[in-house]
Amino acid sequence: MNFNRRNFIRSASVLAALTLSEFEALAARQKLSGGGKTIAEDDEAYWSNVRQLFPLTKDMIYLNNGTFGPSPYPVIEAMRNSQMDADQYGNYGAYDATPPKIAKFVGADHDEIALTHNVTDGINLACWGVPMKKGDEVIVTTHEHVGNMMPWMNRQKVHGIVVKKYTPASTAAETLNRINALINKNTRAIATPHIPCTQGQVLPVKEICTLARDKGLFSLIDGAHGSGMMPLDLHDMGCDTYASCCHKWMLGPKGTGYLYVRKDFQDTCQAFYMGGGTDDGKWDLMTDPITMGGYAPSAHRYFGGTQANGLYAGVNAAIDFIETIGIENIYRRVKSLGKYTQDRLLEVSKVELLTPTEERSRCAVNGFRIKGVDYHKFFDMCMEHKIRIRAVPENGLDCLRVSTHIYNNKDEVDKMVELIKKAV
Repeated sequence: MNFNRRNFIRSASVLAALTLSEFEALAARQKLSGGGKTIAEDDEAYWSNVRQLFPLTKDMIYLNNGTFGPSPYPVIEAMRNSQMDADQYGNYGAYDATPPKIAKFVGADHDEIALTHNVTDGINLACWGVPMKKGDEVIVTTHEHVGNMMPWMNRQKVHGIVVKKYTPASTAAETLNRINALINKNTRAIATPHIPCTQGQVLPVKEICTLARDKGLFSLIDGAHGSGMMPLDLHDMGCDTYASCCHKWMLGPKGTGYLYVRKDFQDTCQAFYMGGGTDDGKWDLMTDPITMGGYAPSAHRYFGGTQANGLYAGVNAAIDFIETIGIENIYRRVKSLGKYTQDRLLEVSKVELLTPTEERSRCAVNGFRIKGVDYHKFFDMCMEHKIRIRAVPENGLDCLRVSTHIYNNKDEVDKMVELIKKAV
């Protein structure tokens, strides 16, 4: 991860905002590696060392990883080094190493990964790429983020497709039943979040993709909250596309993401945004008529042109950081914190928990309302007490969301719950 003493001192200008000493940071880094072993989700000494490697201010409790995840120092360092390399020596193309690295991380092949700037980029590529005509239907949820809603609404406006919706149920089985009930002869696609941004419910995406495949439908997953929160195997999931970002649970640079497009789906999902790298190299301007050639024989057909060396070096470092700890260890830790958050919220009689308590349907994000307390007012109250959560006005839910990652602990959750008690 290239986080040795020499690099640390050389980058003092970037890391000047450290809230700990050089010695403490290096000591934490040395203790970080799990060495492939299981790390207990309640090993607070270990997770405290992990927390030391984030520049998060100690003056605020950050419970909003679902918006974006703060990057740890090794990621910041990698971004700086790569950017300096580009600006000092004019080197470019370092991002070529990123698609294979992402592919290995999420259970895909290197030629199935397109680089994007965020989830919305990937969703738009998938939405506009699937063949649909007037009257064809796509199924979405009532918990959509604008990034997965507006692309489909725009296709409805431009091409006359029909958007149908379902509300996720409190169990995975009933959620699947609700989707199945909407499928008819006009249905062409299921475009659903893996984990809705609103209340963090983990939807049964593997079963949804199996249902889609059995019915001859496209399965297009909004994976904003999957990568980095839990282990992924996109081949096993069986989706046609999976759009995600690297700046939430992966803790990477802001403005980075990827789109997975299943290899044998790439000739179905039309590419529209063309440029350097998107073709097979056979275009010829000097022929008459001009010869276009074909598309790149990979997901590179969906992204072209120069990419940011520094940002994607940061993505590579973020994956290294996660793998040093172990994604299974991270999953257990964040799921444990999510369960602890649920338990504490349910202790307050006036709290309405919106996230299912079913084991498979919950993880690190919880949505709730406080009866008799306006959600905007409680959000403002949290900010006054230096606790950052998220207000959720989407689709009239008017609720609150807490999302905890590996730098959080139970004490921080407790402080938010005590504030809820004060509010009621």
